Amino acid sequence: MEEYAARFDDLLFSLAQRRSFREYLTGLLAPRERNKTITCLAGAEPVAGAGMPGVQRLQFFLSELLWEAARVNDRRLELLREESATAPHDGGVIVIDDSGDCKDGTATAHVGRQWLGRLGKTDNGIVTVTTVWTDGRVYYPLHTAPYTPAHHFVRSRSDPAFRTKPQLAAALAARGKAAGFGCRAVVAHCAYSVSDTWYLALREADLA
Repeated sequence: MEEYAARFDDLLFSLAQRRSFREYLTGLLAPRERNKTITCLAGAEPVAGAGMPGVQRLQFFLSELLWEAARVNDRRLELLREESATAPHDGGVIVIDDSGDCKDGTATAHVGRQWLGRLGKTDNGIVTVTTVWTDGRVYYPLHTAPYTPAHHFVRSRSDPAFRTKPQLAAALAARGKAAGFGCRAVVAHCAYSVSDTWYLALREADLA
């Protein structure tokens, strides 16, 4: 893992950042039940372990230190393209999905009462649209975009800045292709099939 992590060192600006990046990777790869939480990523108990130095250090790295997540993700995709075992080809597909997680309160960006497919119900939470590239042999995530519910915008759904999930998904698929991840088709849940704008955006990007 050290050899892999070292490929990102030039994107991080201090030794402390590089150490935290390695701790973050270790937490993501470790077989833990709650690997989305900061305490679990740091190997600490929930709630009770929130004040531990390792948890606080990781929290500071993810939320306060200056580093560009998009550049780190671009480097990750670059490494996938370079490795023969994971290199994309035109026979694969880009898979679109969206998943939601419960989130209390209203202060967090993108939060709102909306359909959370993971739970099979409408609740207060955050939804993220994702793209994955796969050829049936290997699969890995490409890009993500948070969905912002209409009530966050001044003119609701008619606001020029508002984007539906299909619109976000089409943009992500086109972005994946532009990043070098060719495919023979884009596939998604049947709920996306009702969106004409989704089909148009895919057609404009020359994606089946």
